[in-house]
Amino acid sequence: MERKEFIRNGFLAALSLPVDTGTKEPDPHSVALKRPPYLKAGDTIAISSPAGYITLEELEPAIRQISSWGLKVKLGSSIGRRDGTFGGTDTERLEDLQALLDDHSVNAILCARGGYGLVRIIDHIDFNRFRRHPKWVIGFSDVTVLHAHLNSVVRVASIHSKMCNSFPDVWEEADQLQKDSILSIRDLLFGKKMYFSVPPSEYNRYGQAKGELIGGNCKTIESITGSGSDLLTKGKILFLEDTGEYLYSIDRMFWNLKRSGKLDHLAGLVIGGFKFKPSEDPEEEFNRNVYQIIMEKLVDCHYPVCFEFPVGHQKNNFALKCGAMVKLDVNATGSVLQE
Repeated sequence: MERKEFIRNGFLAALSLPVDTGTKEPDPHSVALKRPPYLKAGDTIAISSPAGYITLEELEPAIRQISSWGLKVKLGSSIGRRDGTFGGTDTERLEDLQALLDDHSVNAILCARGGYGLVRIIDHIDFNRFRRHPKWVIGFSDVTVLHAHLNSVVRVASIHSKMCNSFPDVWEEADQLQKDSILSIRDLLFGKKMYFSVPPSEYNRYGQAKGELIGGNCKTIESITGSGSDLLTKGKILFLEDTGEYLYSIDRMFWNLKRSGKLDHLAGLVIGGFKFKPSEDPEEEFNRNVYQIIMEKLVDCHYPVCFEFPVGHQKNNFALKCGAMVKLDVNATGSVLQE
């Protein structure tokens, strides 16, 4: 090989090597989780659409309610944008979320709605400034991608809750359950500790547990298994919910959780709403219900399991603090989850 060709090939090979930028992702097993500062009157919540699109008109009920809490509202540049089902192109959504994560005048970021889209941009978000100056990130459903990444990689607490498209058009006409679930967002943002008392279920498994609370949408957690945002579950209390899936699909999700080891070493398991679609052909209907699907995956596990928890794609979807240390007590009288 001639000298010029040798140098050229060596240069090209060097380009393919990873570049050491001097900043490495922390080992999630050795980094303590950070809690963003709680909010106070006069602080600012930004609203962004990192997944599905939403119009400014659709945001108005949420803006009115958040303002009534004594908070300022800042709209991200993705609001009102649209690219198919997305709140703008991948680049537009990424740039908006990145700007708000880095903006020191913003104290929390509320995702406008779910849908789909965060997995398309999560690997391009730079969390270096956010790690130094964390703020609350709020949402659920597709936002589970972000919650998982914040917990497993960034090690910052976040809030799993309803989003802007769940706020009632007329607050005074909403029923109390809908109001309470939305006000639970305010309560967590202002520092109130979580406390939930849940009626008993015949499928519950009794016991007590302590651990870091993590979780979200089951299908989304399945979809990020093995990725850089994979949810690390060992020693933690996992909560799960889902909607619009066939029973066989729910079964497949829980086989994924079991086979990937996510169910093996939990401290406890909390099951929220699981709405399923009936089979289009009644003769092909899956022959197990949701409770049976879940419990058959847990025959070798001995931690407490709580069913009927008020979280999910439903009216009683209360705010949960991902990353908080909680206690779970499941007994014959019901279940208590408290921070």
